[in-house]
Amino acid sequence: MLTRLALGLIWLLHGLPLALLAPIGEGLGLVGYALAGARRRVCLANLAACFPDLGPAQRRALARKHFRLFGRFVLEHGIQWHASIGRVRRLVQLEDEQHFQAVKGKRFFFLAPHFLGLDFGGVRLAMETELTGMYARQKDPRLDQAVLTGRMRFALGRTRMFSRQEGFRPVARAVRSGIPFYYMPDMDLGARDGLFVPFFGVPAATITGVSRLAQIAGATVLPVVTRMLPGGAGYRVKFYPPWTDFPSGDVLADTRRINAFIEDRVRELPEQYYWLHKRFKTRPPGEAKFY
Repeated sequence: MLTRLALGLIWLLHGLPLALLAPIGEGLGLVGYALAGARRRVCLANLAACFPDLGPAQRRALARKHFRLFGRFVLEHGIQWHASIGRVRRLVQLEDEQHFQAVKGKRFFFLAPHFLGLDFGGVRLAMETELTGMYARQKDPRLDQAVLTGRMRFALGRTRMFSRQEGFRPVARAVRSGIPFYYMPDMDLGARDGLFVPFFGVPAATITGVSRLAQIAGATVLPVVTRMLPGGAGYRVKFYPPWTDFPSGDVLADTRRINAFIEDRVRELPEQYYWLHKRFKTRPPGEAKFY
């Protein structure tokens, strides 16, 4: 029942101008900051670990900014799921597109860290190229269908979403066949198939799939970050230069390079990184629980 109401609210509000929808979402986010104590504590713990130079009041202020934008993230899914293709194109602009054009038509995949504009970036890129994505199945079938349908509604050609349960092999086959993968490598998925690599100086279980996929598929890595713009200005998908000398033959060095890149982008947009995820949940043997 709660999911149905939430999806109904998202649909009801999606037609509002973004200049009106954005402050509603931010207000919703502040309510979440006040009521969602467990996630607020996760957010603050992450910020304390990654920004030890900030005082408690500064971290709380940053956490409130994050929750405000997370409220936008939730409500503005209605635009992704229900708005016309023309509206989405107008709201989500591409920046430094020459880097994308340099690899388009070749074997490559996107390196897309978990910033709050991530889903808008994926929907927008699916208008420009065939795309492979991966998603986590939702427990509620209504929400699961909404997420999957929303991500696929503007898809081109052979675009396909794989669930995590299907594993990595179909993704590698897709990239080898010339379909880019929208790869989100910065979540704690456990110690299996990963290494403990510093993230802001804290050992973090980090998957090594970026290096492995580049090696297996003979593919170039193209970093991309989608950021929210203030108010009703929309979103900006920024492409970065394709990586050279990658993979290096040293999986640990490659994984350190990925985390270092993400750290640099987080310093630019600290309030927009997804701090509600338990990034440091998996600890090295013998180390105490983080949360």
